[in-house]
Amino acid sequence: MEIIESNLKGVFVIKPRVFEDARGYFFESYSQKLFKEAGLDLNFVQDNQSLSQRGVLRGLHFQNNPHAQGKLVRVITGSVFDVAVDIRKSSPNYGKWFGQELNAQNKWMMYIPEGFAHGFATLEDNTIFSYKCTNFYNKAAEDCLLWNDPDIGIDWKIKDPLLSEKDLQGKKIKDFNSLFI
Repeated sequence: MEIIESNLKGVFVIKPRVFEDARGYFFESYSQKLFKEAGLDLNFVQDNQSLSQRGVLRGLHFQNNPHAQGKLVRVITGSVFDVAVDIRKSSPNYGKWFGQELNAQNKWMMYIPEGFAHGFATLEDNTIFSYKCTNFYNKAAEDCLLWNDPDIGIDWKIKDPLLSEKDLQGKKIKDFNSLFI
């Protein structure tokens, strides 16, 4: 397993070792030992899964403290363009984003820590997306940045996304008072 830190401190791309033969494939999607060796001493408490059609955009979501979540995300079928946005006020990368295509073929994962907003755009129909979370979901703590905020400037790799009402009402980063230091 290769664990590579992105240009945003704390956001990692994880490339598993995949063993393929005539029967199919096998790979280790999580190893507490290998993650800890890479400096990611995590305690996952909840797994989530979503199914989305091509052109769906979910995000940019996060939960405020004390219910903030780190997320280990991956695609089971299909593909997404996955994005993390730094919302830590004291970070030199505040408001900056990192994106990576995750798909069933490359089997890559991303770890998005607390202090980042997260979202993804589906690039294929019937995409199944999986999240391992370091904290339990708490509705009162959830928040959302506007997916198309020009001050963030994400290239989502899709046109005319299908969005939830909540995602259409996200906050612009200039109007957002981050609770993350």
